[in-house]
Amino acid sequence: MKRLLPLALGSLITAFASTSAFAVPVSWTDWTSSTDSFSASGSLSVGSESVSVGYSATGAHAFVTTGVGTNYWASGTPYTNGTVDNAPPASDIIALSEGGFVTITFSQTVIDPYIALVSWNGNTVDFGVPIVIDSFGPGHWGSGIPVLNASGTGFFGSGEVHGVIRLPGSFDSITFSHTSEGWHGFTVGVAGIAPVPEPETYAMLLVGLGLLGFAARRRQQAA
Repeated sequence: MKRLLPLALGSLITAFASTSAFAVPVSWTDWTSSTDSFSASGSLSVGSESVSVGYSATGAHAFVTTGVGTNYWASGTPYTNGTVDNAPPASDIIALSEGGFVTITFSQTVIDPYIALVSWNGNTVDFGVPIVIDSFGPGHWGSGIPVLNASGTGFFGSGEVHGVIRLPGSFDSITFSHTSEGWHGFTVGVAGIAPVPEPETYAMLLVGLGLLGFAARRRQQAA
C-alpha cells in the first residue's frame, strides 16, 4: 500500500501536468488586407473584444494570404505540442522574403503574444526582448530546431523551423529583425488583452497620490 500511494500520486501529477500543458487557447489574427509589399492589416477577437492588428516591414514580403490558399498550419503538431491549445486557423499567413525589421502593432495592449512560424530555414531572428520557444516539430516543409541565442531575445533556425514562440508580458507592439531567404511565414496570436482600468480606479489613484503629497509636505514642515 505504501508503494502504491506514491505511484498513484505520481500518475495524477503527470496527468495534471500533461493536461495543463495544453491549456492556453490563443486568439489568432485574421489577416484581411494587404495593399503593398510592405504592410498588411487584420484583427483578432478575444471574447467580445476585437483588436486591430497591423504589420509593416522594411523589406518586401513574398505574399500575404487572407483566408484563401494553402493552409500551411494544417499539420498542427508543431503548433500545439507546447502550451498552445489551438493551431492557427485557415490559411492566413504573411510570407516574409527580404530581411530587415518587422513591426506588429495592436490597437489594445495584449498579453503574451505568440508568433507561429512556417519554414524559418537558416534564419537569424532577434526581438530585443526575452522570448520563449513554446513548441516546434515537423511541418509543411519539413523539420528544424529553433536555437535560442545567448541573450534569450531571438533564435537561429537550424533546418526548416515550424513552431511557436511566445513573448511573455504586455505589449502594444512587437518589432523583430530577420534575414532574407526564399520565404518564411508567420502569423500572430495573443493569450488575452490587458484590462482597461475603471474610472473609479483612476479616482482612487489620484486620491492616493494626493495623500502621499500631503504627508510629504507635513514631514517637510515638521523638519
